[in-house]
Amino acid sequence: MDADHWVFGYGSLMWRPGFAYLDRHAAVLHGHRRAFCIHSVHHRGTYERPGLVLGLISGGSVRGAAYRVADRDWPDVHAYLLEREQPTETYVERRVGVRLTDGRPVEAVTFLSDRRHSQWAGDLSLEDQAVRIAGARGLSGRNIDYLRDLVQHLQAEGIHDRTMASLLARVEELEGSG
Repeated sequence: MDADHWVFGYGSLMWRPGFAYLDRHAAVLHGHRRAFCIHSVHHRGTYERPGLVLGLISGGSVRGAAYRVADRDWPDVHAYLLEREQPTETYVERRVGVRLTDGRPVEAVTFLSDRRHSQWAGDLSLEDQAVRIAGARGLSGRNIDYLRDLVQHLQAEGIHDRTMASLLARVEELEGSG
């Protein structure tokens, strides 16, 4: 019996998991897509000028990474994930079906955007996302740097997310840094 657990990452968990794992595979989650849909009032913005951070919203599909975690490591990994992903409870933990690039389906834990949370920004147009990201800054730095880091890491993974690349281009245009 396979008692291992799986974790699906679609943002920084892809390149900075921070936990022990047995295997890492490229994977696809259908029914959700990457979007800047959560207000950031600490790390990438302030209460006066909120920025946006990444989440998953309904529709489309998203390429990411699936990590196989040994059953013996799961309690520590799960505790770490909750601390990392849930400091303000803007995400909800869910078990979702993902397909590994070798075709195998697995059930993985991921964190979806909580539409009922006060920081939920909604399914914003690309222009609305760009306007909110441009100029926003928080404790962890400029919001555009978070977006730029995402796009660069996705490209390094061989993922050419046209929406995120277009969003970055528009934010750079708004900030005059294109």
